[in-house]
Amino acid sequence: MSKYTSFPEPGDDHNPFQDPAVTQHSSNTEYATLDLYNPFDNKNGPPPPAYAATAPSAPQPVVPATTPPSRTTPTEPRNYGTSFTPQTAVNATTAELLRKQEELEKKARELERRERELDSHALGPGATRQNNWPPLPSFCPVGPCFYQDINMEISQSFQRTVSIMYYYWMFTACTLAFNLISCLSLFCVDPSGGVGLGLAILWVLLFTPCSFVCWYRPVYKAFRSDSSFNFFAFFFIFFVQVIFYVIMTIGIPGWGFSGWIVSLAALKTSVPVGVIMMLNAILFTAQAAMGVVLLKRVHSLYRQTGASFVKAQAEFATGVMSNQAVRQAAANATASAAQGAFTGAAR
Repeated sequence: MSKYTSFPEPGDDHNPFQDPAVTQHSSNTEYATLDLYNPFDNKNGPPPPAYAATAPSAPQPVVPATTPPSRTTPTEPRNYGTSFTPQTAVNATTAELLRKQEELEKKARELERRERELDSHALGPGATRQNNWPPLPSFCPVGPCFYQDINMEISQSFQRTVSIMYYYWMFTACTLAFNLISCLSLFCVDPSGGVGLGLAILWVLLFTPCSFVCWYRPVYKAFRSDSSFNFFAFFFIFFVQVIFYVIMTIGIPGWGFSGWIVSLAALKTSVPVGVIMMLNAILFTAQAAMGVVLLKRVHSLYRQTGASFVKAQAEFATGVMSNQAVRQAAANATASAAQGAFTGAAR
């Protein structure tokens, strides 16, 4: 049956490589094959005709390549005149991180303040807080006299003003201490100024605690509880204090203040001492000017709180009657008057 088909019988031993077409193509040397040519072997001579036909007859001249003009791709950022360097990106990232850090710290302080407010409300109206001012060491026999926490007790809209008043009190205390040094230096070159030195010691011992108790604590309590009585107490006492600051700035001789008059006179005795006293006079001038500004500032805030003289009278009457000592004295006076009246009627 194999004679009628091109497929051999299963039993026939047929070799496909013995096909006449294959053997005829293998015997033809005009066609290059991999078995006949090795391009890496120089000993075989020129390449076969099939490769020789396709090989170039002569080397082509080398044309210098010109650099094509740079063109921006859609993904490449275009330069519109601003130089954006990695250092600029780092600086921008650092600034952004610092800004976020400041915001987080501010929020943390606000949360801490609210937490302390909640703790203070949880104590109840009858609870007492431990005094923390002045901050004295534990071994000191005298403990703190007041409780002060501006961030917790003062409303956020008034915290800045109360803090400025506190720093102003510290500035006045330091100015009085420097005034003592100035008067001491004048006494060293002019022993006739002993009275001024003694008064300078008196002023620093008197004004430092009295100013804290008489005008700083009232303004602190006024903003803490919106107290009209404390506002009026502050205005009266602080106004008198500002008048004293003006007198300190003038520097009347023999009053213990290193003002302008005393400092200019001290220049004739000793130039270094006069310079020290003039610096003190400058501090007194700044102290008086800041006092006037702060008085006007507190007065403007007082007008916004809705306080009035009528409320101050009511608060004063309530405070006096709520005082245990005053009530005890009034009860004793009433009992004595009643007993006297009963004794007179019996006679």
